[in-house]
Amino acid sequence: MSKIYDERGKGFEKKFQMDEELQFKVAARSNKYLGEWVSAKLGKDEKEEKNYIQEIIKSDMEEAGQEDVFRKVKSDFQVASHTIEDSEIRDQMEKALLRAKEDFKK
Repeated sequence: MSKIYDERGKGFEKKFQMDEELQFKVAARSNKYLGEWVSAKLGKDEKEEKNYIQEIIKSDMEEAGQEDVFRKVKSDFQVASHTIEDSEIRDQMEKALLRAKEDFKK
C-alpha cells in the first residue's frame, strides 16, 4: 500500500514542479512583452530593448507578484520624463500576461 502512496506523491510532486516551471516561463514571457512595449514608448533601440527586458525580468524576482515590475516600469517612465497613467501601465501588464498565457496554451 505504501508503494502506491509513494508513486502518487511523486506524481503530485512532478505536477507541482511542472506547474511552477510553466508559471516561471509565462512570467518571463509576459515581462518580455511588457519590456517591448516600454522600449517602444521610450524609443529604445534593439540593443537597449534587449537589456531592458533583462532588467524587467530581474526586477520581477525581487518579490512575489507584479508590484516590483510595476514600480520599475513606472520609475523608468518618470526618469525618462514620460508622463503615463498607472492604469495604462497596469493595462499593458495585463495584456502582456494574457498574451504570454496564450503562447503556452498551444
